[in-house]
Amino acid sequence: MTIPHDQLRGLIDHARWFGGKGREWTLAGVRRVGELPDAPDGLHVAIDLAEIAYADGTTDYYQLPLALYAEPQDRLSHAHVGEWDDEDHGHCHVYDALHDRQSMALWLAAFASHGIDATGVDAPRPADKRGELMFHRLPGHDLDLESHSTLFSGEQSNSSVAFGEDALMKVFRKVTPGVNPDIAIHQVLTEAGSTHVAALYGWLDLVDDDADGTDSTIQLAMLQQFLRTASDGWDLALASVRNLFAEADLHADEVGGDFAGEAARLGTALAEVHADLAAHFPVEERDADAAAALASAMEGRLDAALDVVPDLAPYADSLRATFGRLRDLDRIAVQQVHGDLHLGQTLRTVRGWKIVDFEGEPAKPLAERLLPDSVWRDVAGMIRSFDYAPRVVAMASGAGFEGEAEQRAYRAAEWAARNRAAFLEAYTAQRGTAGPEGQDDAAGTLLDAYLADKVVYETVYEARNRPGWLSIPLAALEESSS
Repeated sequence: MTIPHDQLRGLIDHARWFGGKGREWTLAGVRRVGELPDAPDGLHVAIDLAEIAYADGTTDYYQLPLALYAEPQDRLSHAHVGEWDDEDHGHCHVYDALHDRQSMALWLAAFASHGIDATGVDAPRPADKRGELMFHRLPGHDLDLESHSTLFSGEQSNSSVAFGEDALMKVFRKVTPGVNPDIAIHQVLTEAGSTHVAALYGWLDLVDDDADGTDSTIQLAMLQQFLRTASDGWDLALASVRNLFAEADLHADEVGGDFAGEAARLGTALAEVHADLAAHFPVEERDADAAAALASAMEGRLDAALDVVPDLAPYADSLRATFGRLRDLDRIAVQQVHGDLHLGQTLRTVRGWKIVDFEGEPAKPLAERLLPDSVWRDVAGMIRSFDYAPRVVAMASGAGFEGEAEQRAYRAAEWAARNRAAFLEAYTAQRGTAGPEGQDDAAGTLLDAYLADKVVYETVYEARNRPGWLSIPLAALEESSS
């Protein structure tokens, strides 16, 4: 097809989901991988893949769902991409399809009318379906085809569309050949009857032989239960901290917005999710060499971080000692985990906590995100989130009167400690294991190392993206060294 470089480049470069901002890149190619079935006259809903070539020689692929209309659509002026002669359909007015309710209705109808029974995300595809879009459906839920679509704002790496109060579709923008862990894990947990995830309804993929020169599956979207009563876990934590700061004479366990009960319930929910994952994905016992390799990997990340964040230098020896203690372990248990867990990946509903976004750490290659890891990585991520919430509120509160900043810092530390303890106690109790109380305990050694590794990651992220927040992980290092 004819590639309208300037118009598509504008769409990509200004999109929230584009991860190449700040890097030198070119639009190396665009190809159509499919169109949605049953489109009415005058409309074609195409899925194109844009090949992004960076100056350093790396390449990414981004999914572009496009609505191609024969006539201009004034109602979609805000989502206008361009106007050009499409190789397949002639002269077209082109829009971002996710903003178009008519296009989204076609997408939902395709799941209902063309979805095949799901067997597994990595199951072989029929020979006659190679190169075609394939909609997969899990049984047990009838989609509401009369519902209207609403595109969520604020997404970073993907785009989400709600269909009324019935279903939510996540469209993966940056796509990589292979199994997406968000789909694979949601399918397993849905079929296991887990109450701590949104039920998976289906997904869209295709078998492609051009994206990277090999024959592999590319997963394009997933359809799941819409948790209409949900409240974001991060927002709830911030509200609890504000409530504490508003009560000058009360401790964290005395205010009406105490979060410790929710932290405990979240710890129980995570333990139950880990148990379900262990029952349906491989669990391994790795030897001392694996523990040593983990220590070396963490030390390597610290070395790289020191070049970016010189303020880490005073804590380097202590961090190396924490990582080095991993070499005293003779084995490490690993399994499928979330991989990027924090309060922002949780939702509180009337039926309890839900954990979302099982894609893993976005910066890692897809193949690495599917590898088993220690459950203590997830625990460490959540504990660090409990430290972030009160410090963010404290920073946003301003300088205040003399001594007020110090008082907020003290109360922030109190809130964090209370909720970390409640979460960890509930998690270990549900797992039936003793809490990691000391450095001689294997669980404690692992948790300490994962916490330290997470803080190192945070310093690099904040230095590059939010320099004003760099003080948060540095304060954690200062407290741990005192």
